[in-house]
Amino acid sequence: MSAESWKLTLNCTRAEAEQFADDVPELADLDPAPVIVATEPDPARSDEWQIDAYFEGKPSRDVLRRVAALVPSARAKAPRARPLPAEDWVTMSQSGFEPLEAGRFHVRTPDHPARRDRIDFVIPAGLAFGTGQHATTSGCLSMLDAMKRRGGVFRNVLDLGTGTGLLAFAAMRLWPGAQATASDIDPVSIAVVRENAELNGVGRIKLVVADGLSHRELIARAPYDLVIANILAQPLIDMAPQIAASVAVRGTLVLAGLLDTQAAAVARAYRRQGMRLAEASGGEWPVLRMVARR
Repeated sequence: MSAESWKLTLNCTRAEAEQFADDVPELADLDPAPVIVATEPDPARSDEWQIDAYFEGKPSRDVLRRVAALVPSARAKAPRARPLPAEDWVTMSQSGFEPLEAGRFHVRTPDHPARRDRIDFVIPAGLAFGTGQHATTSGCLSMLDAMKRRGGVFRNVLDLGTGTGLLAFAAMRLWPGAQATASDIDPVSIAVVRENAELNGVGRIKLVVADGLSHRELIARAPYDLVIANILAQPLIDMAPQIAASVAVRGTLVLAGLLDTQAAAVARAYRRQGMRLAEASGGEWPVLRMVARR
């Protein structure tokens, strides 16, 4: 972005921030659409979040009001955007992402040095979801690492709703002989995965733009002995029959993107599809490991 970039910051609740994890229909007609990043400034205060909306060009008062209307808790103050310097805001934002360690993985942005004693990935920030900074992504990395340490072996892996491709890359490094597939409903995400794969020297990965698992290429590669689905709770519940059907008998399903208050409902949806809960990580953003019984 150029000197015409503007930024709007609003304090919000966790529930308000979560709505920006997916496409926002109320802003779909804006061209170009703002890029909205939700963050949790202080993990000790779990309901105090912040959104930063980045605009290409000065946003009108009407546009600012439309964004602010999605954050009722911020209505006490009139929304005000401020211009950003001529520097690319994506590059600027990367300095705020400290490297993350999860299991044997080290995930960083390009402005941080590599760790040769870890499985190192470089994922530019601001391009798509799943840089590794969110607890759901780091939780999945830790779960995959624990599965490997226990002797798990997988030969056909699907990363459903891949975002940046990070979880698919991690599975490929842990099980280098596996066939790997990464899919996402967003064509931009798949383009980002392709760039990130080249950046990290990852090859032999099939990339598919697909809504769910109905795409012919995903069907042709099924059943999978490992499916990773880091999405959101309600889509995981809605797609339970479809996702469970894609898992091979005695195959493994890793589910994430859900709050601790949603874990029981998600697990129940998959039990109804013949799967059992084998493991669940703790914390506010749990990761569920389920195994196909039939």
